[in-house]
Amino acid sequence: MSEVVLRQVVVTAPIDKAFEIFTARFGDIKPREHNLLQAPITETVFEPRVGGHIFDRAEDGTECRWARILAFDPPDRVVFSWDISPQWQLETDPELTSEVEVRFIAETPERTRVELEHRHLDRHGPGWESERDGLAGDAGWPLYLQRYAALID
Repeated sequence: MSEVVLRQVVVTAPIDKAFEIFTARFGDIKPREHNLLQAPITETVFEPRVGGHIFDRAEDGTECRWARILAFDPPDRVVFSWDISPQWQLETDPELTSEVEVRFIAETPERTRVELEHRHLDRHGPGWESERDGLAGDAGWPLYLQRYAALID
């Protein structure tokens, strides 16, 4: 039983562009229905720096900061925390969060392999297996990577 979700996609884009689209357009990758707020999401913001956040902003102005940027190394990788519990609620204790590393590997000057590793899911405590299964399933990281690839193609 693994506490890691691994997914990858190859896109037809130079590594710099692949990295830029993933971070600058993360709001176009993340489905709006993936929402911890009470009101509909108007935007998802990815702050491109260590110490920044990924957060959703709702129509009513409320915000949900559901990830912390732990590493930001363009164009090679980005690492962020996953501050969402197995109950799909905001987790405020950093000791109970997992992390996502996204690596960008140039296969050719015009093709980039994007490897996503969501690790330490067991840190979420009881119920972490269901969270892993949700993230690995069709509505989880595979959907995000499919939407990402569609932005490039």
